Amino acid sequence: MGRALLSHFLIVSNSSPRLVSSLSRGGLPSKYCKTPGLIRQNRNLATHNGCGFRCYCNVSLSEPTAPVASSSSVKKRIVSGVQPTGSIHLGNYLGAIKNWIALQNSYETLFFIVDLHAITLPYDTQQLSKATRETAAIYLACGIDNSKASVFVQSHVRAHVELMWLLSSATPIGWLNKMIQFKEKSHKAGGENVGVALLTYPVLMASDILLYQSDFVPVGEDQKQHLELTRELAERVNYLYGGRKWKKLGGRGGAIFKVPEPLIPPAGARVMSLTDGLSKMSKSAPSDQSRINLLDPKDVIANKIKRCKTDSSAGLEFDNLERPECNNLLSIYQLISGKTKGEVAEECQNMNWGTFKPLLTDALIEHLHPIQVLPLL
Repeated sequence: MGRALLSHFLIVSNSSPRLVSSLSRGGLPSKYCKTPGLIRQNRNLATHNGCGFRCYCNVSLSEPTAPVASSSSVKKRIVSGVQPTGSIHLGNYLGAIKNWIALQNSYETLFFIVDLHAITLPYDTQQLSKATRETAAIYLACGIDNSKASVFVQSHVRAHVELMWLLSSATPIGWLNKMIQFKEKSHKAGGENVGVALLTYPVLMASDILLYQSDFVPVGEDQKQHLELTRELAERVNYLYGGRKWKKLGGRGGAIFKVPEPLIPPAGARVMSLTDGLSKMSKSAPSDQSRINLLDPKDVIANKIKRCKTDSSAGLEFDNLERPECNNLLSIYQLISGKTKGEVAEECQNMNWGTFKPLLTDALIEHLHPIQVLPLL
């Protein structure tokens, strides 16, 4: 069995994923995709249909990177994605997408819409298709440059699911039972409403990362556990099937998968709810008041900031554990304004909420305006 499984690992890791485009499955309109003449291809990774629509990915998956001398001309590879469920909100933007804009200039970057992760809980097919297109459009509106980064839909690359199944064969069930998010979501949904996919989706996440031999993965604090499982799974597969076992089958030996490292921004990795400074800003929160959606109109943004939870203490300060809402709002202002933490602390230390909230509102509206004015569909 081990020899057969190793053979399948090598087939998936050494072959090009098939990017299947289909407008009926929620593929992106052609205006959001590169024209055939502009697509950078490696081993014909892109395929297109008769309509000229093409889903693309410009990374070569020929084989894992062998140990070589470091070169300044070789960029490290980063992979990341966002689920197309609910509205893209400020937490998604500040915690992930905004950081991608800077990363695409220094790394080889692959940013995709993880629509397969979105079906672990009940969903509406038409809404998911629409949300997938809108999410890709928001990527581009936020500043992702498709001449620098690969942007694609997860389900269009069947190798994600193929590798996930192979990795499942090497994943101890005990590892998955320890996942905190599974415990939380399954408790909320109830036993009869929880599908196996909710338990195994960390394996699909590992597949998303390991398939592209990623060097780094931008993650928030709440995703570190899942990335740790990815790292442990890569090490397990390398131990069980790499090295001499691989060499006996005619391979070069060594590691099958790279072991990725987390890339956690110093600020903004976890933007908190506007109604509870101890809870993460989330698409699934029942109250829309808890989040700023990227496409919220000006008056909605102003109203949400005006009504957001604060405290009665004098002055504003970072890092006071007894004032989580204060720390969250100052952090948002810091990231939106582009100022340093020290500059914001000095500017706001003597302010009251009546002065600070309009300041934050204006900064948010000004920052989000260029994203909102671009046509998304």
